[in-house]
Amino acid sequence: MKPTLQFLFAVLFLLNSNCFFAQEKEKTEKEAQKEQSDYTKKLTDEQQTLKKEQKRIDKHLRDLKNSEKDIENTSKKIEKLEAKHFKLESKINTTSFSPEDLQKQKIKIKEEELEIQKLKLKKIQQQNKIEGLKAQY
Repeated sequence: MKPTLQFLFAVLFLLNSNCFFAQEKEKTEKEAQKEQSDYTKKLTDEQQTLKKEQKRIDKHLRDLKNSEKDIENTSKKIEKLEAKHFKLESKINTTSFSPEDLQKQKIKIKEEELEIQKLKLKKIQQQNKIEGLKAQY
């Protein structure tokens, strides 16, 4: 009977150890699956953060480009007004006008000078804006 008991204990031991190893394997697989799930979530979060940052950078670059265009357009307007102003002054100096027309032309010159100064102020404000945008990065 002793060999039968030994055999029975050996079989029970094998069954018990197989069950133990199966549980350990299952536990290990669950842990690996959880780690993979955590990693996937972390990766997804990181991708979303990168997308947000890329959108923010794209918006910043777009703002910079628009600001540069605004400055360029304002500079062109100033140049046109200054050329027009110069022509008007030349016209006043070379042509004889009645006192009334002369006064109208001088008023027109003053209005143009005021408009030029407004545009120059606008350009300075635009330059300050673009410097602020550049300072952000």
